[in-house]
Amino acid sequence: MTATEQLGAGAAAAPQERRAARRLRLPGGVATAIAAIVLGTAVLWALFPGLFTAVDPILPDTPNMLQPPSAAHPFGTDHLGRDVLARTIHGSALSLYATLLAVLIAFAAGSAIGVGAGFVGGVVDAVLMRVVDIVMSIPGLLLAMGVVTALGFGTTNIAIAVGIAATASFARLARGEVIRWRTSVFAEAARWVGVSPWRILWRYLLPLALKPVVALGVLEFGSAVIAVSTLSFLGFGQPPPAPEWGLLVAEGRDYLATAWWLTTFPGLVIVAVVLSANQLSRAIQGGRR
Repeated sequence: MTATEQLGAGAAAAPQERRAARRLRLPGGVATAIAAIVLGTAVLWALFPGLFTAVDPILPDTPNMLQPPSAAHPFGTDHLGRDVLARTIHGSALSLYATLLAVLIAFAAGSAIGVGAGFVGGVVDAVLMRVVDIVMSIPGLLLAMGVVTALGFGTTNIAIAVGIAATASFARLARGEVIRWRTSVFAEAARWVGVSPWRILWRYLLPLALKPVVALGVLEFGSAVIAVSTLSFLGFGQPPPAPEWGLLVAEGRDYLATAWWLTTFPGLVIVAVVLSANQLSRAIQGGRR
């Protein structure tokens, strides 16, 4: 085959390859769209629960105790006759509030520590990273349990505890990215032409270094949902009848043999939110490459 024929064949094959590539990308796009819908629905539940249910999530309804899923009660009812769907919807405000606060604490504190260590270097870097290593050597859930025990029970204290436990991951990533871009060619060139180190940090390094940290924040959102729900399940959160997601699962564990829906549906909501956050994190990371 001549060079001209090869070019012609390549040109003819190019549209087919592009269509194949689009078909290969489609599932990821659909998965990301579904993930966005799931997270968006959870956020709407938290902000506007009245749009989705008019049922009181606290008031008992004893004639309807332990009713299986039906048109009137899609998630069934619990041992006091309360609608499980209504409790799940109203519980999203507490659970997502704690999760978002935990991620914001971890992002802010971890980024500040990591950027400071990576940019200043020297003794500051060594001391801060040794502290981070110590924190990372402790299992996150165990550390969070210790912190919330010291602070006291409650949704806000759970959020603070989970945020502190997740700070080390953000710090290490931020430090690595700052060191990576601090030693890059354009940063060296900026220093040679007289740009101040702080201007280089704020104008150039931070926007580049914090992009992967934001992606980690989305990923940690899913992990924080699990941690918050676990601590709530163990009784560290709001006391009953608060409808936190973890507490809903805990309340249904004594009825697994007779009322499976009490734990299944709140558990599925937790799983869906975690998987959706992970999918969005992968999409953000893929968009950076």
